[in-house]
Amino acid sequence: MRFLMALAVLCAAAAPAGAQAFADAKSSLANYTVADSMPQKMCESLSAFKGHDIVAIQARVVPATAETPQHCRVTGTISPEVAFEINLPDRWNRRFYMTGNGGLAGDALDAPTNPDRTAALTNGFVMARTNTGHDARKEPSGSFILSNPQKAIDYAYRAVHVTAETAKAIATDYYARPITFSYWNSCSNGGRQGLLEAQRYPDDFDGIVANAPWVDQTGFTIGAIWNQKALTEAPVSLEKMKLVADKAMAKCDEVDGLKDGLIDDPRKCSFDPARDVPACSAGADGADCLTAAQAIAVKKVYTGPVSNGKPFFPGFMVGSEAVNAGPNGVTASGWANAIVAGQPGAKPADFNLAEGVMRYLVLDPPQPEYDSMKFDYDRDTKLVERWSKLADAKDPDLSKFRRSGGKLIMTYGWADQILQPLMGVNYYQAVVAKNGKDTPDFARLFMIPGMAHCAGGVGPDRNDAVTAVIDWVEKGKAPDQLIASKVTNGQVVRTRPLCPYPQVARYKGQGSIDEAANFSCVMP
Repeated sequence: MRFLMALAVLCAAAAPAGAQAFADAKSSLANYTVADSMPQKMCESLSAFKGHDIVAIQARVVPATAETPQHCRVTGTISPEVAFEINLPDRWNRRFYMTGNGGLAGDALDAPTNPDRTAALTNGFVMARTNTGHDARKEPSGSFILSNPQKAIDYAYRAVHVTAETAKAIATDYYARPITFSYWNSCSNGGRQGLLEAQRYPDDFDGIVANAPWVDQTGFTIGAIWNQKALTEAPVSLEKMKLVADKAMAKCDEVDGLKDGLIDDPRKCSFDPARDVPACSAGADGADCLTAAQAIAVKKVYTGPVSNGKPFFPGFMVGSEAVNAGPNGVTASGWANAIVAGQPGAKPADFNLAEGVMRYLVLDPPQPEYDSMKFDYDRDTKLVERWSKLADAKDPDLSKFRRSGGKLIMTYGWADQILQPLMGVNYYQAVVAKNGKDTPDFARLFMIPGMAHCAGGVGPDRNDAVTAVIDWVEKGKAPDQLIASKVTNGQVVRTRPLCPYPQVARYKGQGSIDEAANFSCVMP
């Protein structure tokens, strides 16, 4: 069951980090909830909309519900098989909002409810999304490439662009007014899609929020195989992972000067499982210790893959294994079912995803039966180069996006147990190196202590970066901080400022450590 939950988090439609888009709408300088534009034609007439390589289209009025206002819902297909949905409110704020996909996409767009759709329409936005050209219910994992190689390109980058163009054209036709501003907000693979929009199509969106972006899809794939190999050679139980997590927190919590159950910057802590976790005596293998082989395996997950004696891709951060309270109060390591299998013979979610990417997308031609355990790190890393050029969002040159007036906010949880946080850090540092020291004038990164993948974890995991990017685009107010909150049983139990990297939040020395007002953003 836990494995299925972890896989769902990884592969479902990528919700914004903490699902808090528009939470700060009332405080927005842009006052973007004012929706005073109305349709200039009947919804059903959009069924005859032509152009933009549309091969099928239909439009219908969706009546208001308790949660969602009445709107016009347009669905269709862009050649060859890029399915889309566009939702147009009866009262429009002249803005466009689009969300992306998790994992290998293929989302079911016919779901009657969708939190992103509801939030966008409630606030007056035209909202759109796409399945990127395939239906995961019919073509799971990366198998969609077998029916049509074009689907790989559509998934990699094209589908988002053509859907955005189509949605804008339909909205302009429906309201007889152009869109004033366009925004992207998504997480995981959706974060990757957002970065690729800034890199490949810099005029598509004025503001982009890329949460936990899957920057280096191919690097992640090799990293997940590396982890699976290590933990197959020396299996580590979930009970042992709870032990590792407890010892890691004990060693690293106060490195930042504050005992608060959070690891501020895991790079500052020298946690070593062979040294800091009790070692099993000869021949023993209990839940209260690690064997020498298990300590090596865990260390490999932290360090990441090595190729020809050199680091090839970053590992996971100390703190990503932190013990979290799950459903029904059950506690488990953050690595449970994501990196460490929940039961013998099971595939953790990271490896399951990586295996699909390797078999169908990396290898050319696809090899559905490829045994990833045979991957040779000194010989086979060149295999990823072709797919990397298509799908990885690693290009640091954002000069065209900058010149277009675009603004980018990236967020990443330091305790992400699905995607390695240093993907985000390394990419942002490359952006700064390429675009200059004034990069924060258009692009900022916010690292989130204790947050897992997109949401969850031990730290504050809810924030509204969307309102921040809207105020930045429309009012010129760059976000000096984001306020994140932790909600337990419906109550806010902790707030913290998130600071633009490389700044960190430091306690002022007075007041509750659970209140953001008692922290300030400073250079480390």
